[in-house]
Amino acid sequence: MLFSDKIETPLGTMILVSNENGLCFAEFIDDESTEKRIQLFAKKTDMEFSVSKNHINEMAKVQLSNYFKKELTNFNVPLSPHGTEFQKKVWQSLSNIPFGKTKTYKIQADQFNSPEAIRAIASANGKNPIAIIIPCHRVIGSDGNLTGYAGGLWRKKWLLEHEGALNTGQVSLF
Repeated sequence: MLFSDKIETPLGTMILVSNENGLCFAEFIDDESTEKRIQLFAKKTDMEFSVSKNHINEMAKVQLSNYFKKELTNFNVPLSPHGTEFQKKVWQSLSNIPFGKTKTYKIQADQFNSPEAIRAIASANGKNPIAIIIPCHRVIGSDGNLTGYAGGLWRKKWLLEHEGALNTGQVSLF
């Protein structure tokens, strides 16, 4: 069974989808394509969808709310993202980037001992189904520029400023 709920944030409404094991999906609702992606997700996982509350979504809502109030820097809500094994490894590596720090795609690829895999890693980052909690917003271009964020570069900039990773135009590298 998949459970869904919504949370209002300073950056817009987010939809949360979880199963009994953890949070599967957390994304900003910008248009009807979000709902289509959720329907596709439910179909791929072959799970029944329920618009109802559960403890994991409630935990995610509390933690996200505390994050936006600057009362939380590390999330511990159980996660259950769906993706390939490679994507899951990339997403796990994102969770190791501390609050207030950034990492370049190149450094991320080097940590996989695969500097030539920058594009594959960037693609996996772009398919991250759990915004903010799996912090793909903390990955930047090698030149320090903000690049690629499914929620929009304006949100990425806001999140990094919120975390103190953007100070007077400088990016704090991990």
